[in-house]
Amino acid sequence: MSDTGIRRATDGDLPALLHIYNHYVATTPITFDVEPRTLDQRRDWFTQFAAGGRHQCFVAVADGEAIGWSSSGRFKERAAYDTSVEASVYLAPAHHGKGLGHRLYSTLFAALATEDVHRVYGGITLPNAASIGLHKVFGFKHIGTQHEVGRKFGKFWDVALYERAL
Repeated sequence: MSDTGIRRATDGDLPALLHIYNHYVATTPITFDVEPRTLDQRRDWFTQFAAGGRHQCFVAVADGEAIGWSSSGRFKERAAYDTSVEASVYLAPAHHGKGLGHRLYSTLFAALATEDVHRVYGGITLPNAASIGLHKVFGFKHIGTQHEVGRKFGKFWDVALYERAL
């Protein structure tokens, strides 16, 4: 996808990011949100990236439209966890399998390498071979599975936890 650019996300990207995210809310167990998010909720989420540092968000853009993003956010609330982040990547459905997730994660992890980040975590709802493969390419190791930790669509789902040193 050489015609697709990667850059820091801006407030103007939020409608597209919301649309992508809400697709996964409505149709998959990938996120455990069960109700679509609103634009105001996405704006609240986006405020964590304003200062840069450990919490960053990058978008893939094609034809002026955000078609995916990667982000690093707070892993847990308590202060001792601050040097750990949780990474995510979401793509518009039409853009899977084209190497875009890899490009987004490459950009995110390069930016995080200059920050005070010690560990990066990813939680993957199972099954999800594509996400597991992507995380393994970036050196994530499986550190455990939370069994039937979330219920969505009338079913309980397992979440595999992955970790990477940075």
